[in-house]
Amino acid sequence: MNDHYRIFSGLVIVLLMLAGCASQRPVLYPNSTLSQRGEAAGDQAIRACMQRAEAAGLDYSKGGTVRRTAEGGAVGGAGGAVAGAIYGSVGRGAAAGAAGGATAGLIRSLFARNDPAPVYRSYVNRCLADQGYEPIGWD
Repeated sequence: MNDHYRIFSGLVIVLLMLAGCASQRPVLYPNSTLSQRGEAAGDQAIRACMQRAEAAGLDYSKGGTVRRTAEGGAVGGAGGAVAGAIYGSVGRGAAAGAAGGATAGLIRSLFARNDPAPVYRSYVNRCLADQGYEPIGWD
């Protein structure tokens, strides 16, 4: 049983790392600022504004993947406890339900769109606008 736990834990960690890699970035309108400074300068401004947002304490995802995994674990644990009560082992049912629910929550979050938190997006957009860039969306 201990080996299964280690394999499951390793899989969860790898999936969380992969989920954290898929993030969106602002798309800049080709205005005079972008035309004069060039695409490379625009990309550098985007990176700098995103770093400023994080330095200000803003989180890109606001814990979305972790939150959905925890929600799945809570729902699965409750369902598993009920099933365990019916079939004779509340503790084992709750543990199995929580593990299954957490896995389902994690998998669901991997396929969900990884949009930035609204405050994070607004901060980055404002930072870019202050430099003369015009963000038109995130992709």
